[in-house]
Amino acid sequence: MAERAGDEQPGAGDDQPAGRPAAGLGLLLGALGVVYGDIGTSPLYALKTVFTLDRNLTPDAPDVYGVISWVFWSIILIVSVKYVIFILRADNDGEGGVMALAALARRALLKISARRAATVLSLGALGAALFYGDSVITPAISVLSAVEGLEVISPTWKVVVLPASAVVLTLLFAIQRWGTGRVGALFGPVMLLWFTCLGVAGAAEVIRHPSVLAGLSPTYAVLFVVEHPVIAFIAMGAVVLSITGAEALYADMGHFGRAPIRRAWFGVVFPALTLNYLGQGALILATPESRANPFFLLLPEWAQLPMVVLATVATVIASQAVISGAFSVSREAMRLGFLPHLRIRQTSRHQYGQIYAPGVNWGLFVAVLVVVFAFGSSTNLAAAYGVAVTGTFMITTTLFLVVARARWRWPTWRLWVFGVVFGSIELTFFTANLAKVTHGGWLTLLIAGALFTVLLTWRRGAELVTARRIEREGPLAEFIDTLHTTNIPWVPGTAVFPHPNKETTPLALRANVAHFHVRHERIVIITGRTANVPHLPWDKRLTIDDLGDPNDGIIHIDALFGFQDPTDFPEVLRRAAAHPLAKGVSLDLDQVSYFVSRITLRCTRRPGMAVWRKRLFIALAHNAASHTEFLHLPEERTIVLSAEVAV
Repeated sequence: MAERAGDEQPGAGDDQPAGRPAAGLGLLLGALGVVYGDIGTSPLYALKTVFTLDRNLTPDAPDVYGVISWVFWSIILIVSVKYVIFILRADNDGEGGVMALAALARRALLKISARRAATVLSLGALGAALFYGDSVITPAISVLSAVEGLEVISPTWKVVVLPASAVVLTLLFAIQRWGTGRVGALFGPVMLLWFTCLGVAGAAEVIRHPSVLAGLSPTYAVLFVVEHPVIAFIAMGAVVLSITGAEALYADMGHFGRAPIRRAWFGVVFPALTLNYLGQGALILATPESRANPFFLLLPEWAQLPMVVLATVATVIASQAVISGAFSVSREAMRLGFLPHLRIRQTSRHQYGQIYAPGVNWGLFVAVLVVVFAFGSSTNLAAAYGVAVTGTFMITTTLFLVVARARWRWPTWRLWVFGVVFGSIELTFFTANLAKVTHGGWLTLLIAGALFTVLLTWRRGAELVTARRIEREGPLAEFIDTLHTTNIPWVPGTAVFPHPNKETTPLALRANVAHFHVRHERIVIITGRTANVPHLPWDKRLTIDDLGDPNDGIIHIDALFGFQDPTDFPEVLRRAAAHPLAKGVSLDLDQVSYFVSRITLRCTRRPGMAVWRKRLFIALAHNAASHTEFLHLPEERTIVLSAEVAV
């Protein structure tokens, strides 16, 4: 028998909408400050890289118009249409990102084919690994490209570029603990100023040379490819820099919701980017030598130093987009079983997606600093940029098509149109970027390969351990029957066993009975789960089950927490104690003992996974967050019972 339990005290928490925040001005500014930093700072280096990557690309009208046309229509098709209009529809309980999309695809396919469901989940893990690679490169190239503006003012400033970049990055990662809500509120007005400056600077040059508006025609993109196929192919490897940040836009959806992101894009970001790229193109046509750094040379001399300062701040904000996205992707990976339990701190009382992951944050920080000092300049890093981004684009398109077909029942013709239009463009970008592999692109592939191995290893290892742990745990019903028939002595007190379900027996409970040959007068098994709402009132939070016998002193409590509610098991026990099914549970928490099962893993040569992957899995398990700390268990009353499981 199972019943809902809880007191009737009001104010314990009110239900909130799950992950779908209203599109107010504050959220719009927050989206500008977090979501659009990455793509918003692409004008710093995109056209500069295009015109310096291949010296055969001339600064005359056909080539400039062709490049501008490719940049403009890439932004239109990939960002505006694919991501902002279509991909943002595919949220997983308000969360975005490639792992959330993979979870949706898996859910849609489970009823059709378990093998296909597993395949799309692995594809999502690969996309997440590529996104992590992007999360390392983006802060490095963004901050370096901004600080390098000092060299435009005076070459003597070159010696301070690397140390100044390191200081800026250190400050960026240090403020992450404030949470994306506060960071967005701080950065939003700055990014609004940034996009205003982009638009004004570009518009001024366009007014002086309005002929550049011809580059908006898609015919110039087509002619550019037809007349210079080799040069165009090489240029595509750099044109993709103008749309980096599109995947971060999707990954950050859980932080602010889709409506503020869409309004910020069409109302502010897209017009500003278009004007600035047009302005840079007009400047290159009028002054060919400006292609060395068209972004800063677009400005009058008096404005260059202030713009370097603003650009440095903006690139710090650009890094925020992928860092916040990495937090979201990491939590999705944890939910899907690809990562161990990491410390995740909720930084908003209302938005489920606004989180801070200390381990992910400082791991990224170390990786970014290594990359900055290893490559030394944004030009060198540009060669490493693009492979991971375009790979993630293609994976997102593939997973979206699965969701559209299996979940939304799109007709075949619509799937073909979507796949051909976006897939062909992204495949072109990806192929063009493969040429960068030997010039630095190997870095993102190396990072992605290492993390993909980690993700798959943890999931496979967890499956093996879970299967072997369940074998050792055995059915809870059978264990309770054994307690009834063997007349094991009872001892006073309440014993609490945290456990993920009520079907199997906690190993700590088995060990307690096996070693001490007694059982406690009251045995409470608690299972905790988290809902996608900020708070839940206690009268809706607890479900108590006497497991078939109301007189044997054994009960199960299912506790559902809002994401802002602390996972406080002692408080769960206190709240449940007044319920009839929990009669006899001690209200004096100082008289309660908590028994936690800790698995000790031993590497063997048993089949299932290579030995080196087993060792990697064990190392990851050792660094998982403390279960006792997460559940707020008092250390002085918590007994940890270990059980060895062979992997």
